[in-house]
Amino acid sequence: MAAALISTKMSVPRTGQALIARPRLGNLLAQAPHARLTLVSGPAGFGKTTLIAGWLDSARQQGSPVAWVSLDASDDDPERFWRYVVTALDRASPGTIPDAVELSEAATMSTERIVAALVNELATATADVWLVLDDYHTVRSPAVHVGVASLLENVSPRTHVLIITRADPDLPLARWRVRRELVEVRAADLRFTRPETESFLNGVSGLDLSADDVEALGQRTEGWVAALQLAALSLQGRDQPSTFISRFAGNDRYIVDYLVDEVLAHLDSDVREFMLSTSILDRLTGSLCDAVTGRDHGRLMLANLERANLFLFPLDDQRAWYRYHHLFVDVLRARLHQERGEAASLLHLNASRWYEDNGDVEDAVRHALDAKDYTRATYLMELALPSMRRNRQDALLMRWLTALPDEAVTRSATLSVFYGWMLMVTGDLDAVEARLDNATRTLADAPADVRASWAQTDELRSLPATIAIYRASLAQARGQMDDTAAHAQHALDLAGPDDHLARGAATAFLGLGSWARGDVATAVRMFANAVDSLRAAGNLADSLSSTVILADMWLAAGRPGEARRIYTRALATAEAQGLSFAQTSALLHVGLSEVDLEAGDLRTARWHLDTALTLDDHVSLTANHFRWFLAMGRLTQAEGDWATAVELLERAQNLYRPGFFVDVRPLPAVMARVWIATDQLHEAEGWAAERDRPRAGAGDYLAEYDHLTYVRLLLAQHRADANPGGIEEAGRMLASMLTSARSDGRWGSVVEIHMLAALVQDAQGDRSTAVDSLAAAFTTTTEPGAYTRLFLDEGEPMLTLLRHAQRHDAADGHPARILAQHERPVPHHSLIYPLSERETQVLRLLDSDLTGPEIARSLFVSHNTLRTHTRHIFAKLQVTTRRAAVARAGELRLL
Repeated sequence: MAAALISTKMSVPRTGQALIARPRLGNLLAQAPHARLTLVSGPAGFGKTTLIAGWLDSARQQGSPVAWVSLDASDDDPERFWRYVVTALDRASPGTIPDAVELSEAATMSTERIVAALVNELATATADVWLVLDDYHTVRSPAVHVGVASLLENVSPRTHVLIITRADPDLPLARWRVRRELVEVRAADLRFTRPETESFLNGVSGLDLSADDVEALGQRTEGWVAALQLAALSLQGRDQPSTFISRFAGNDRYIVDYLVDEVLAHLDSDVREFMLSTSILDRLTGSLCDAVTGRDHGRLMLANLERANLFLFPLDDQRAWYRYHHLFVDVLRARLHQERGEAASLLHLNASRWYEDNGDVEDAVRHALDAKDYTRATYLMELALPSMRRNRQDALLMRWLTALPDEAVTRSATLSVFYGWMLMVTGDLDAVEARLDNATRTLADAPADVRASWAQTDELRSLPATIAIYRASLAQARGQMDDTAAHAQHALDLAGPDDHLARGAATAFLGLGSWARGDVATAVRMFANAVDSLRAAGNLADSLSSTVILADMWLAAGRPGEARRIYTRALATAEAQGLSFAQTSALLHVGLSEVDLEAGDLRTARWHLDTALTLDDHVSLTANHFRWFLAMGRLTQAEGDWATAVELLERAQNLYRPGFFVDVRPLPAVMARVWIATDQLHEAEGWAAERDRPRAGAGDYLAEYDHLTYVRLLLAQHRADANPGGIEEAGRMLASMLTSARSDGRWGSVVEIHMLAALVQDAQGDRSTAVDSLAAAFTTTTEPGAYTRLFLDEGEPMLTLLRHAQRHDAADGHPARILAQHERPVPHHSLIYPLSERETQVLRLLDSDLTGPEIARSLFVSHNTLRTHTRHIFAKLQVTTRRAAVARAGELRLL
């Protein structure tokens, strides 16, 4: 279950009773219902939020739903951002988003899917819907900007979006401006005019300033609302306001500092102390303030501060939660640390305890870190670890761990272990081992006072078994399969009978060890048991993700139908869980695409890969994403796009990290097969020289893919008269591998070995024996129809042999089936996400001799903006270089 949202961030801010009439801004905003976007952009303290909240009061009174999201830095994450948007819309107009609960509770979600759901559901709204994104400048994620732009481009005319920000967002504002689809309220518009300044100072604030004083104060503050508010507070009760006003000088920052000094200097000492102490909080409520200050008047004090207009804003209609003005709280915090910096740590600790008692572990940890109480922060992290692992909050856990000093991590055996495990995705295996070694020493030698500080959790009790499991994973990543099995067996010995997670993981590694040795039958049995144990432990996500490995084992056993069956069953389960399992569903779609590709169904294979792309945010890549690029590379190769295939395979190699997968299909060998197929023998020979393993004995299953690739190289060299004696070596290698594959039950390998043997025999001039080997390739498996690309990828020599077999009615009609697949037109495919008008313009200029800076200048945009457009184009075209983008655009007739 995803972390809870803060409801007060989705409340429309209250504007108070006394608002200045600003008809000129009302005239600007009157165009908002006819625009794609209304942008209110200006520096802090210019009254942007107050303006929009007040202006939308009339819309709310007329029954139009107003969804408000007050953003902050923690929302700079696509999943969290869209959960707030969906929930705010559902709260404003219940029923508008039928799937709001599912979407808002998802632990992970795809931006594209969320936007599509919002566009479709908002299109059915019967009344105008207003969506306000306040403090949008705190969002920097490119993925969020892309999603918001997509929403704005596609949403119905009855949905009106307003963005309040301190800086222009990375959205296509210029295009919308040219189309007259953008309403803009800028700092120049927001500044108080002379009449508005007088109305505020002498009307709302009750001052009796002369016209000259109003003019002077207006000029010195340049109409800045926050500065005027501070000035009005400082002027209360002064006998000589002209003297005070004449001392104004400097820029906005200095004015704010000076005015806050004046405000604080005139506050009652109890009020001043309260404000300084509670300035450490992002949100304030009575009981939290009491916990921080050690007093019992928090609720009353907040109400008094609000009535006194001391820069305190209510966050809900019940006035339970408040916040300080952003600028004001910045200065309060600076003053707190200046006057009594040591006390700030105690205040943070008090806040941490309150948040812990109220079930908010994230804020409890944050305040413990701010207090630099790393022992407490460590303890809280240890307590939170089980829930974070179940909910896949890996990014948050990593942020916590990196915020701790390293000595604090090493004092905690639990955090050391899981920090090491998270480092596995970086490929730094030595760093992983160092963390595991430290955890082992800490468990054995930690002093009593250190042990007493540890959270007594199930994770701590099962830590020895967990360490053994992670050592098994480390050994597996290094190809040390004997050590993998030894560590996995040790983990089983340490795990209790009901410790399903540890037992499942240990059994999985024993299964992987059997697979690495080529014993597929044992591997399938043990790994299936491991998947069942993971499910029994309640770890559904890992059990479904492990289906990918189990399916690979069934493919090695020559049972693609069984691989498809377990993929389909797991995908149905993942999809039933909703968006929280989107990443898992994406991985399963990739696996199904590989099965379809081998069967020759290119259209369905592409559909699965396209679906995986929409489910899983490809901008934020995880350790398993190399499989998507590998699968797409093989698909584009099958479609005849060799250049793009090479680029995709290179991307896969860059993303691959040794880890949980047994490397039975090394990516360098996959690339070598592409080189061989395109007659780039020099590059393939370089691969063979580097690996050296293809020349080794043929009994090593982990080297089998390399060996089979090397056989293809020997065949290609024979055809090119580059290695006359190599064809005999190829025959000997295949004969040795066939014996090993049969004895171990690797019938998928047996099919491939017979197929290559047919090519070797045909190259030696023995076509009759070659046809027999070809027939054996089909009769070896009970599912010959599942194998198509294996044969077609061998190119013209195989096609020639298949045609000969077809003419002689050999191989039970399978040659005809494969030849029919070869003659079928390659399916045309289009973009999942069409290019925008601006992206198309950029793409045309990419198809020129202009450099990047020259293109940026011709479009009147910065080079960084051009890079952003280019990244979006590459993602949509599924390429990684400018040349490939132009080539793909030509294929799709986009230029």
